[in-house]
Amino acid sequence: MKDYDLIVVGTGSAMNIVGPMINQNPGIKIAVIDKDEPGGICLTRGCIPSKLLFYPAELIREIGTASKFGIDVEIKNTGFKTVMDRMRTHISKNIDMIRKGISGNENIDYYPEVAEFVAPYILKVGNETIRSNMIFLCAGSKITLPPVKGLDEVQYLTSDTVLNMTELPDSVTIIGGGYIAAEYGHFFSAMGSNVTIIGRNPRFIPEEETEVSALAKKVMSEYLNLITGHEVIEVRMTNNGNKKVVAKDMSTGEVIEVVSEEILVATGRGSNSDILHPGKGGIETDGKGWIVTNEYLETSQPNIWAFGDANGKYLFKHVANYESTIVYYNAILKKNVKVDYHAVPHAVFSYPEIASVGLREREAIGRYGEHSVLIGFERYEDTAKGQAMGVKDYFVKVIVESDTYKILGAHIIGPHASILIHQIIPLMYTPLQSAEPIMNGMDIHPSLSEVVTRAFYPLMPPS
Repeated sequence: MKDYDLIVVGTGSAMNIVGPMINQNPGIKIAVIDKDEPGGICLTRGCIPSKLLFYPAELIREIGTASKFGIDVEIKNTGFKTVMDRMRTHISKNIDMIRKGISGNENIDYYPEVAEFVAPYILKVGNETIRSNMIFLCAGSKITLPPVKGLDEVQYLTSDTVLNMTELPDSVTIIGGGYIAAEYGHFFSAMGSNVTIIGRNPRFIPEEETEVSALAKKVMSEYLNLITGHEVIEVRMTNNGNKKVVAKDMSTGEVIEVVSEEILVATGRGSNSDILHPGKGGIETDGKGWIVTNEYLETSQPNIWAFGDANGKYLFKHVANYESTIVYYNAILKKNVKVDYHAVPHAVFSYPEIASVGLREREAIGRYGEHSVLIGFERYEDTAKGQAMGVKDYFVKVIVESDTYKILGAHIIGPHASILIHQIIPLMYTPLQSAEPIMNGMDIHPSLSEVVTRAFYPLMPPS
């Protein structure tokens, strides 16, 4: 059995801690384990490769608006293969660089193998058995599949396997109505596919604020077929090699059928902790298999820590990076810093773009009371820059506490939403979390940032 100062399962955000540990302790010995290509889900099959695809799709959409400004342009070819090859080349270079960095470090033993607990603090990796008094579990997550009749009998795509495509399908049916469906629906339709999205929830992207969800559905329905409130009950092959998706209206029971060349299953991600056999390591998991952690990100087994997707809190890379800092403070520096999720931002890189941070209106009212909440709202088109851009209906919505102007949440749908939200996020990490610096500040005029500032004037009670 080999003994290590630290065992790390996963090569994503956990590596943020490994480097500083080696710099501070030249003699340290660390085992790094990853059954997949190194770099973590974000790099290998998540946010980075997908954004390399979505940006060209965004350019296509933007070019498509040129005629309303009197510009005559024509897109002759969307270059699907070029877009995909560029993405894979970029990702491969980064994966190779990380692999060389891990493999060539004398402080690290790299195990490209499956790991599983055989006892507390002891893991079996390939043919080796290894042990450490400190373990970081950052094993990511996996695709979840709905219990749909016939799904296991047809070939389908997921957000993992879609990255291997070389030819653009004529048509795609996406099962699921959340973030992944919105983003890939935007991508494939911009590239030229006929896209249908079928979501089970009555609302599209139901995790978003109600008005955001409604406007996203309205706008995206202009370039794809968007069906909500329907549960997919069966998929099967047709005689000509296409795939038929059968879905039932959850209100009326009416059945519809959609035929397409490809199916993309985008129904979310789940825990893959079962591979680790955490129970054998004395590590508690919840009913969905996520590793249970306390407010310091320590598991039920002392000095074993779980962060990133592994704990199931928020499946975002920026959260995993933040959590890696908390674990560094607590596991290495012994500072006992509590994790704080009060202002977790996210973006949906669809068209239109969406960004959000903090509470939705209904959540804020439930927590603070209706009389303690104020709402602000501003449309892009009511600013000079918005008028110049020729945009309609896009908006910023903010939620604040009435007595203190403490920012409780913010929701944006429209161009550059993921950038504009950063006028608000830093203030939510100040001691007072107050909106007053925005309200009392000065914006360049005309600039799109004015839409954020104006959202705080006037502030009105919830309607």
